[in-house]
Amino acid sequence: MPMIDVYATAGTFADKHQLAKDLASTLRIIEGVPDIPMFRQNTAGFVHEMPQGDLSNIDGDTNYVRVQVLTNAGALDREKQLAVVSQFTELVARAADDPTLAERTWVLLTEAVPGGWGLNGHANTNEELVAAARKQIGELQAGKTSP
Repeated sequence: MPMIDVYATAGTFADKHQLAKDLASTLRIIEGVPDIPMFRQNTAGFVHEMPQGDLSNIDGDTNYVRVQVLTNAGALDREKQLAVVSQFTELVARAADDPTLAERTWVLLTEAVPGGWGLNGHANTNEELVAAARKQIGELQAGKTSP
């Protein structure tokens, strides 16, 4: 279940909640995972506002955004990596109502090692996540759980 962290100077985004939701939804679609509660409830975005002056490049510029995406190992092949970086950059610039922000948005893709992904108090491997998803899909198809 991916986690997305966005770091920007306070006031960069008018609607941080919508940005977090849009990023999480976009990542679920790019990953191609089923639209089931397990993924809907455990793919999340966090927008961290930093006070003015807490960010700088070498030249002293402070108008950058950093997006870090944590996924389980192997979740993003090259095509998906390109899609995440491109679409997240676009979403950030749009949320800031500043098309030029695309030039100053850094997107970092990070993979958790197998077993380095905790959910519901358990460090899951990819195989365990797949098994849990299949179980939930089976329950949904049997009418035992609502989406």
